[in-house]
Order: sequence, then structure tokens, then C-alpha cells
Amino acid sequence: MMPAHQTETSQVPARWYDKVAAVLTVILYFELGLFLLIFPWVGYWETNYFSSVAFQLHQLWISPYFRGAISGVGALNIYISFLEVFRLRRFAANPDSQ
Repeated sequence: MMPAHQTETSQVPARWYDKVAAVLTVILYFELGLFLLIFPWVGYWETNYFSSVAFQLHQLWISPYFRGAISGVGALNIYISFLEVFRLRRFAANPDSQ
């Protein structure tokens, strides 16, 4: 038996803008992750404003370790986007509630 202050909460049905926001979030995470995964390894990476501010910053900017760290953040964003795709199932109709 449940205490009086704990009642069962019914789930509110998802609205269309919740679904659109979830899909746009997945797309944003994936695109940002893909950009961060690939861009540090192309030629435009070295001709950036941040790499020309100071010599020490330029040395850090072209370091393969720094580029790998940025690519790792991109891989993490792609992973999060796939997790969000699986979380989109929350918008599917629950057959038990009918």
C-alpha cells in the first residue's frame, strides 16, 4: 500500500514541440560531434585566429594531443547523439496504457 503523500503520477502525453526539440537536439549533437571529430585534422585548422595570437598558443594548437582531445570531445558528442536517439522511444505509444 502506498503512503498518502505518494500517488501514482500519470505521464503527460508528449506534445509535438517536445518531439521536434528532441530530434533537433539529436541532429545538433551529431553535427557538432562530426565537426569536432574531423575539423582538427584538416588544413584550415592551422590557419585560425587562435593559432596566430601567440607562438605558445600556436604550438598547443597544432599539437596532435590537443587535436586528439578535440576529436575526443567530438566522439563524445556523437555518442550522446546516439543515446538521445534511443531515448526518443519515450515518445512511442505505451501499449499498456491503452
